[in-house]
Amino acid sequence: MDTELILMQLFSGVALGAILVITALGLSIIFGMMGVVNFAHGALFMVGAYAGLWVASLTGSFWWGLLVAPILIGAFGMLIEFVLIRRLYGRSIDDPLLLTFGLSYVLVEGVRIVFGSDGIPFPTPSLLTGVVDLGVGFFPIYRIFVVGLVFAIVVLLWLGLEKTKFGLIVRAGARDPMMMRVLGVDISKVWLAVFGLGVGLAALGGVLAGPMRSVNPEMGALVLAEAFVVTVIGGLGSLVGAIIAGLLVGVVISMTALFAPEMATIVMFALMAIVLLIRPQGLFGKLA
Repeated sequence: MDTELILMQLFSGVALGAILVITALGLSIIFGMMGVVNFAHGALFMVGAYAGLWVASLTGSFWWGLLVAPILIGAFGMLIEFVLIRRLYGRSIDDPLLLTFGLSYVLVEGVRIVFGSDGIPFPTPSLLTGVVDLGVGFFPIYRIFVVGLVFAIVVLLWLGLEKTKFGLIVRAGARDPMMMRVLGVDISKVWLAVFGLGVGLAALGGVLAGPMRSVNPEMGALVLAEAFVVTVIGGLGSLVGAIIAGLLVGVVISMTALFAPEMATIVMFALMAIVLLIRPQGLFGKLA
């Protein structure tokens, strides 16, 4: 098989992995900091794609859609946390799971009513169309942009969580929220911000995925499954695990699609099963 084709497919896997990384990071942040399994994450990914498409169509600029949609949907996520999820803290982990599961159906049906069930193309910005020669082959400029942007966001997220006072409060609140309350920290505001951040990352993933696939009400379902697989493989609540597992899953899916297309959908579940047999807590997770 042609080496250039293999390299192009490998890079496509990295680009897919970048989308999975940014989406799974949002899922991992919400679970790791709050202990909430957000089953509406895929639906919010989809809503983010529609929001980006809507803003881009209003302004005539993909860049405004990329900037504004994650902020809008992140704020919507904060509203969800404040109105719905906050009432379930201290109860069984199943309660927010079931609530967000039902919310996902509400969001999908709402989008169907407003935009219809057919897919809508999300044009690639003219600045990022075409391919570039990297010496070993020609690669789509947009996918290179996606990988670079996700890398930059991951670095900023790490700096924010590790090197700032807010990041210190978030990490401390995840370990011992009661102690943070004793110290005078309003942990409810911290969780509000964390949930908004996680949802904003999902929305950003949706906007970035838009030009790579058509925007449709069902696009979040597969992404949710992929994001959960990435989160489980990397280790629940582990940000490093989400990054490495996201890239790994993206490459495995892409390469499998090249050599055995009929196996591309199920290979990630096989990979998850293998990892869990060897390390039940995931690659970077910790045993309870």
